Amino acid sequence: MRNTLGDLNNHLFAQLERLSDEELAGEKLADEISRAKAVTSVASQVIANGSLVLDAIKLSDDKMNANTAIPKMLEG
Repeated sequence: MRNTLGDLNNHLFAQLERLSDEELAGEKLADEISRAKAVTSVASQVIANGSLVLDAIKLSDDKMNANTAIPKMLEG
């Protein structure tokens, strides 16, 4: 795997630092805000996907549902 949730965390903090730049103003600030919205939208989907995979792993590990088959697309 090329990217991890740790990488995502680093990207989000880097974006926060760029938004916190007090010298950023006008069109550059508007561009950075637009970029931040795009980054958070993608990040939300990555997190939701990770949560779905984790839920699938929990289900497959549940001993009461030993015969439960996990759909291929949810295998981590």
